[in-house]
Amino acid sequence: MTDTTTIDRPAAGTTCVAALYHFATFPRYETFRAPLQAVCDENGIKGTLLIAREGINGTVAGTDEAIARLLAFLRAQPEFAKLEHKESRASKMPFLRMKVRLKKEIVTMGVEDIDPNKIVGTYVDPKDWNALISDPETIVIDTRNDYETAIGIFKGAVDPKTKTFREFPDWVKNNTGLHNKPKIAMYCTGGIRCEKATAFMKEQGFDDVYHLKGGILKYLEEVPAEESLWEGACFVFDERVSVEHGLKEGNHRLCHACRNPITAEEVNSPYYEEGVSCSHCYDTRTEADRERYRQRQHQIALAKQRGQKHIGG
Repeated sequence: MTDTTTIDRPAAGTTCVAALYHFATFPRYETFRAPLQAVCDENGIKGTLLIAREGINGTVAGTDEAIARLLAFLRAQPEFAKLEHKESRASKMPFLRMKVRLKKEIVTMGVEDIDPNKIVGTYVDPKDWNALISDPETIVIDTRNDYETAIGIFKGAVDPKTKTFREFPDWVKNNTGLHNKPKIAMYCTGGIRCEKATAFMKEQGFDDVYHLKGGILKYLEEVPAEESLWEGACFVFDERVSVEHGLKEGNHRLCHACRNPITAEEVNSPYYEEGVSCSHCYDTRTEADRERYRQRQHQIALAKQRGQKHIGG
């Protein structure tokens, strides 16, 4: 049955959402997992934090006081003393649980010995970004994946249409046209992927490489909509799905069958069934797949009726 309701979300909320990352030499990351999980649990914080030998990355949510305590704890660690973060608001808690995960990389590129602490592109503040990407001598590259770029991108940017960040190095190597202009400007959601991507580009022999400091999130926070060169919404990895200028919650849902963001118009598509299918995935799933998704969605609905959260949803 198709859901024909429109998506109506509040512009602001009481929950603080903090996106953070920091590249650092962090050999003790394995022993840091338990105390970090404990601080988050004690303060009612939910979300995901990835820690690895190369640093920390993640997005978490909680009360303002809880997030402040977590950030103070992180910055008290010598490796993360200069950690920066970006805050936005959510109308409700956008995560179901708290996970601290040990990883080989805090953002997975799959290329050995890429270290933004040793070599990296030039940071560009949001206020200076428009001038750089409007320069005809600049190639602008979106380092995000295809499901993210589908709902928003900077005007004139090149979209690599990658499925994962692991595909980015090969995309660069196969696009000799990137050498046609002297400047390369790169961006991503919060800054981490483009920071690692610029390190890779420098290793590949590109000299004038730049990246947007704080990513799209910082740009949408600081640059007025009337001056913006951003087109669309910015995908975020939590239940809000997207944010817009001023970091207000966007007007997208997530298809829980294929994980693609969908618009209000796509919700009204005959291919959309909540938790089961959408116009992006209907033709790539079997009826057996959809029946399995329906059973999952039924369990989610039952849990909701009981006032519980279905973790598998």
